[in-house]
Amino acid sequence: MKIAIGSDHAGFELKETLKKYLSEKGWEVKDFGCYSPESMDYPDTAHPLCESIEKHEFELGILMCGSGNGITMTANKHQQIRAALCWTPEIATLARQHNNANVLSMPARFITEETAKNIVDAYLNATFEGGRHQRRIDKIPWCKNC
Repeated sequence: MKIAIGSDHAGFELKETLKKYLSEKGWEVKDFGCYSPESMDYPDTAHPLCESIEKHEFELGILMCGSGNGITMTANKHQQIRAALCWTPEIATLARQHNNANVLSMPARFITEETAKNIVDAYLNATFEGGRHQRRIDKIPWCKNC
């Protein structure tokens, strides 16, 4: 499976670690930036990554910024994106099982590399349960023409 990954400058080092980790596990990883620890704006990474998921070029994405908040807020501006900010493996599992999250967001400045790897594993190993959860997801889009 192919996975999209991206970060801002605060998440750069963690993104690089996770790219290698995912590649070693057999995932095809596309890096949407940033490409250095030089300061940049997280929407410049989040929007292209989310557009690629909306176009079905990738099934899942992983984003990170310092707190995880800004990049998650940006991702969730996209109607077909359900980005979940996760800081524990348990939250990541529930994000997939109950919310069918197609983007995992993480707070790079507040978790260790080991925790991030555990979160990614939990997220990727979980599956959507459907049922009553699908009914709730169907109610998420909020625009007059949806």
